[in-house]
Amino acid sequence: MQASVKWLDGMRFVATSGSGHALVMDGSGPEGQAASPMEMVLMAVGGCSSVDVVSILKKARQDVADVEVLVKADRADTTPRVFTRIELEFVVTGRNVSETHVQRAVALSMDKYCSVSRMLEQAAEIHHSYRIVESEPSA
Repeated sequence: MQASVKWLDGMRFVATSGSGHALVMDGSGPEGQAASPMEMVLMAVGGCSSVDVVSILKKARQDVADVEVLVKADRADTTPRVFTRIELEFVVTGRNVSETHVQRAVALSMDKYCSVSRMLEQAAEIHHSYRIVESEPSA
């Protein structure tokens, strides 16, 4: 796996993955024009775990309409301001979705499959939870 990061201007950079996908990141702080590298790490753990959860729930033939993961993190007060705690809340929306299947999917992702979370847990406490939202019946 490989990537490149090229300086654009100010504190903006364009990152290009080995597969050719590009995104802009900005280290200017809250006034930046794109997500910061640390925000991208949070998005990466949310994305990695979401892929797992959706895949596992589909294989279990659950009627899932939507999956969203809300990610929050605390950072150290001193440099380097690494993450010290990360919380992921999985919100699974669907019809008659089994709590047992959701609990299993989230646990498998966090404990076995999501390489981003497994890597980050070396530096930060990672906690996860889930909730299930029942979809409205189709008209």
